[in-house]
Amino acid sequence: MEIEISGLGIGLVLLAVGLSLMGYFIGKGLQNMGHPEKGHHYHFFIKESELEYYSNLDKNEIEELLRKYPNAPKIELNGTNYYPYKKLMEWFSSHDY
Repeated sequence: MEIEISGLGIGLVLLAVGLSLMGYFIGKGLQNMGHPEKGHHYHFFIKESELEYYSNLDKNEIEELLRKYPNAPKIELNGTNYYPYKKLMEWFSSHDY
């Protein structure tokens, strides 16, 4: 007994496998909907030159603030200072200026 698999047969098998995988992943997504995995925190970093847009302060105020408080939360990479947005906003609100 010989089974002949033509191009149409292979296509149907691949379509069935694709539909079953799609159903599996959609089902898993619906199970986790509203219950995101814990521990995944994505940080938003701001360059020092962009601080005035995110902090509602002008450039002179930012320069004075960073000069006065050099311990502001920041990361330096290749000579460029990056500030974690959430930590910086918490830091701004915790200090009296």
